[in-house]
Amino acid sequence: MTSSVEQAGESPYAALRERPFLSFLLGHILSVLGVQMQTVAVGWELYERTNSAWSLGLVGLIMAGPMIGLAPIAGQTADRMDRRRLLIIASWVAVASSLGLAVASAAGSGREGSSGVGWIYFCLLGSGLARAFQGPARSSLMPLLVPRPLFSNAVTWAVSGFEMASMVGPALGGILIAAFGGAQWVYVLSAAGSLLYVVMLGSIKGSSYRASRSTSSESKELGGRSGWHSLMAGFTYVGSNRLLLTIMTLDLLAILLGGAVALLPIYARDILQVGPRGLGWLQAAPPLGAVTMALLTVHLPPIRRAGRALLWAVGGFGVATLVFGMSTHFWLSMGMLFLTGAFDNISVVIRQTMVQLLTPDEMRGRVSAVNGMFINASNEIGRFRAGAMAGLTGPVFSVVGGGIGKMMEVMVIAARSAPLRAYGSLVGEREGVEEEASRSTT
Repeated sequence: MTSSVEQAGESPYAALRERPFLSFLLGHILSVLGVQMQTVAVGWELYERTNSAWSLGLVGLIMAGPMIGLAPIAGQTADRMDRRRLLIIASWVAVASSLGLAVASAAGSGREGSSGVGWIYFCLLGSGLARAFQGPARSSLMPLLVPRPLFSNAVTWAVSGFEMASMVGPALGGILIAAFGGAQWVYVLSAAGSLLYVVMLGSIKGSSYRASRSTSSESKELGGRSGWHSLMAGFTYVGSNRLLLTIMTLDLLAILLGGAVALLPIYARDILQVGPRGLGWLQAAPPLGAVTMALLTVHLPPIRRAGRALLWAVGGFGVATLVFGMSTHFWLSMGMLFLTGAFDNISVVIRQTMVQLLTPDEMRGRVSAVNGMFINASNEIGRFRAGAMAGLTGPVFSVVGGGIGKMMEVMVIAARSAPLRAYGSLVGEREGVEEEASRSTT
């Protein structure tokens, strides 16, 4: 894919020359690195204390609660107040939550049973609260940190930074758990990552983005209840566009049937027997696959039959999940997790591009809000589904069942959605895209 910056003859590093965006990006990467390390530590510690797959699934349910319940409020708040300040406040909550996890971990160190687990869940609720407000604040702040022609270049760097942190963080977290003999110092380092994010955000001068914000007509239109009505308009539009609804449903069900990553502590300790270091590498495998696929697709021709490619990618994800669920060999498991990341990258690129192309400019923000809420919430609920099913039937059945469910989902949607099967190139004339969108709406 060629960014608009490259098409205009600009350097691919143009967005990084904008100091506000560079500060934002570096802080975000450090924060994500800490979050990924913390995710590994929480999963390992909870399973060590409880020996229960339910405890791992409950993490997803607790994290999803604030993201579902507070999404309209968080989005409206991001449009009403200084987005940088909101992001700083939410990041301070993340710092406090991580330090709370460190205290709970140290207090329960050496104790048998589920002592202190309640405090871990309480701190995770705080972490979910922080994420609920960080998401819309971060998304709405980033376009104000770079000139409009550089925005797609900035998005490319932001996504790449996230994937790299997601790849390094889990492996580093597993190594640190093994090195320190516990998870508390991982939580401290996670808090440090969020604290550095606060520092980097604080270095951004208000004048560097408020001028852009003052030209936004949307912020002037928002009244007392407009945030809620705006979100409902997004739901209405998605529901009326059959192709758009099909794409989002495919993603929603695929994520809900996933959640195998939530069970990696069980696979690392009981099935593959590779310990915390192996757990870190297992959790790093999907991001590594995603980064590798992203680098490959940059040098490949544009996808000509995007609809079918999306279906094949989700189906391939299901097959890789199925094989991983049955595997008892570490390197085979690593390979399958790598493939899930690669297939997911294809799916994400196609799906996000199609969602943008099928949405008119005046609805793009509201539809993106609906899409983002569904993805974030279903990610965590998918973790709960995997943990709950593993508690009832065992981890292998939970993962294998999810993989089979994904393949069945693809077959059903492929059979019932001719517009998705027929969808062509992601690179085309806007008129053709709008005609496709109007046909699928009726």
